[in-house]
Amino acid sequence: MKLTSLRTGLVGAALVASALLAAPTAAVAAPPSGSPGVDHVGVPAAETATAAEYWTPDRMRGATPADVLVADKVASTPASEVAKGAPVTYGKPAPAPDVDLFATSEAAVPNIGKVFFTLGGRNYVCSANSVSATNGSVVSTAGHCVHSGKGKFASRWIFVPAYENGAAPYGQWAATSFSAPTQWTKGGDITYDTAFVKVAPLNGRTLAQTVGASAVAFNQARGLAYEAFGYPAAAPFDGQTLKSCAGTATADPYGQTQSQGIPCDMPGGSSGGPWFLGSGAQNSLNSFGYNNIPNMMFGPYYGSVAQTAYATAAAS
Repeated sequence: MKLTSLRTGLVGAALVASALLAAPTAAVAAPPSGSPGVDHVGVPAAETATAAEYWTPDRMRGATPADVLVADKVASTPASEVAKGAPVTYGKPAPAPDVDLFATSEAAVPNIGKVFFTLGGRNYVCSANSVSATNGSVVSTAGHCVHSGKGKFASRWIFVPAYENGAAPYGQWAATSFSAPTQWTKGGDITYDTAFVKVAPLNGRTLAQTVGASAVAFNQARGLAYEAFGYPAAAPFDGQTLKSCAGTATADPYGQTQSQGIPCDMPGGSSGGPWFLGSGAQNSLNSFGYNNIPNMMFGPYYGSVAQTAYATAAAS
């Protein structure tokens, strides 16, 4: 995981990640009124049609963990409070399995997988999760796993659920649109490092019909216990199998973000993998870490801005 200095006396922000479980699709409410904007863009049909064939096994193995894209994204000034609306959960939560405090090996989970994409002419890898939506086709990941945080959206974006040692048992699912908070896409504010991606059907079936989809919750209390999953690719990991960790969330000790941290030693490659509540609903994801706080990963608070991005993707 690459870390760079944030300000004098404070060293580095970089990303990590996680992911997990499946549940039925549920109705999706309209985006919350009055919430800040969402950057929503469609992917050209020709790119969607050819994205999967670009990703050969060699290109997947050679992709760079995307934590390098956020090494300089933590602000040097205190973060403003994240907008919060009424608590809501979409989909039917399913209990998540027990995990240890630090990264342990897990069997592949159908709805959790790896993301591959191209940005600025370079190939990257992240983690992601299928989440419940009316269209049955929404993937949750980190904002930096779809957009550079001030430049362009990614190209050749695919989701490979249940990836394990190079195998893609459920195929490769190509993006048709991206939805992310404008705070991330226009300014690189890592407090809002989240995104939702709609993917095209495969073999006549939606993603949720094929691998399932976890419930997703917004505007929950802070300081909750989480289980996190992902595909860490930086040493000592190789990105070929699913890993997990767990712990109770605490606030950013520097006050530079509104993100929360949990004890976890998963490095780059795990970026974008979801955090699950005890109910099994996703409520955050792996976003970044400070290099002077070992074995701690931070994830964005899923408030009304994240909810709007989700609702936009679910309605697209």
